[in-house]
Amino acid sequence: MTGPNRIAKRLRPFGTSIFAEMSALSSRHDAVNLGQGFPDFDGPAEVLESAARAVRDGPNQYAPLAGLPILRRAIADWFDRRYGLSVDPDREVTVTSGCTGAIADAMLGLLEPGDEVVLVEPWYDCYPAAVAMAGGRCRYVTPVAPGYRLEAAMLEAVVTPRTRVLVVNSPHNPTGRVLDEAEWDAIEAFCLRHDVILISDEVYETLTFERPHQPAWTRPGLRSRAIIASGVGKSFSLTGWKVGWTVASPALTEAIQAAHQFTIFSVATPLQVGTATALGLPDAYFDDFIADYRTRRDQLVDGLRSVGLEPIVPEGTYFTLVETAPLGIDDDRAFCERLVRELGVAAIPTSSFNAEGRSGPIRFAFCKQREVLAAAIDRLRGVGSLLR
Repeated sequence: MTGPNRIAKRLRPFGTSIFAEMSALSSRHDAVNLGQGFPDFDGPAEVLESAARAVRDGPNQYAPLAGLPILRRAIADWFDRRYGLSVDPDREVTVTSGCTGAIADAMLGLLEPGDEVVLVEPWYDCYPAAVAMAGGRCRYVTPVAPGYRLEAAMLEAVVTPRTRVLVVNSPHNPTGRVLDEAEWDAIEAFCLRHDVILISDEVYETLTFERPHQPAWTRPGLRSRAIIASGVGKSFSLTGWKVGWTVASPALTEAIQAAHQFTIFSVATPLQVGTATALGLPDAYFDDFIADYRTRRDQLVDGLRSVGLEPIVPEGTYFTLVETAPLGIDDDRAFCERLVRELGVAAIPTSSFNAEGRSGPIRFAFCKQREVLAAAIDRLRGVGSLLR
């Protein structure tokens, strides 16, 4: 190969992550960053101290491939306490490098070249890249805004004899949807009818406002064919730790670990100790956590309305979408760039989350301190000047 472009062909279509691009633009213009989805505050002090103590006193060497026993047991206990689900910590849990690492390990461990993976648009941008790296091909279903409901007919329209995996995300980034019973009915029936493996991204599992999260394993038909992926970052405001996990049947766990052993192998040992502490926090922590985020959600939603934007009120996650078509905007990316340069507020264009790059809503994050949200709303009062 000659020339400057040494990037593998399968990765060239993805370019640079939209999150990196918008955060860099935000930094250059000293903007309020409501784009990238990380809190601007840290997690519980006792969790931080647990990890710090492990750094000082150990363990600090390689953790086992599957993860520290103390964390695998904490994950199993988490599923039992929150959902009444029995998980074998020794045969059904793998600790990964964040939820993104969990999804990559699953794709690499499961897919043969040419296998097809069904993704639901808009998707998180790591999904199609993970499929490509594993040699698979993507097929897409596109629920209709603003409800973004997943229908059985959508799934049936894209299935082929090569369909191997379906990926769902609930609570859903970026739409804020939480799958309901009818949607889970459709997912379960589809996977059983076509012998499809489900990868269920549940990293926002504690961030629900209208109805509780339902893990994929609560469906009997999915118990042996669903891989649940989650992590510590969103529920405990520790996104930089990048500690995630999969929960899957022994057969699927074997596939995940076959890839995991040759990619990451093991995750930072002291942070696994801290994560075990986090998962053992009392219910009162989560009550306060969701009440606090409900307040942040309402502050941003009300603020966006006050400046003439109409957000979709999210059922979960810490994002809200603002539809752009009613505003006469036909290029969400260009509009987001103008928001940064001219008003000093960063958001994310969702055209980066569909296969055709269609202009769509823009995503604002409310996992920020209240004064930061207030500053963003104040700056957005000039948004009318961008719509003329």
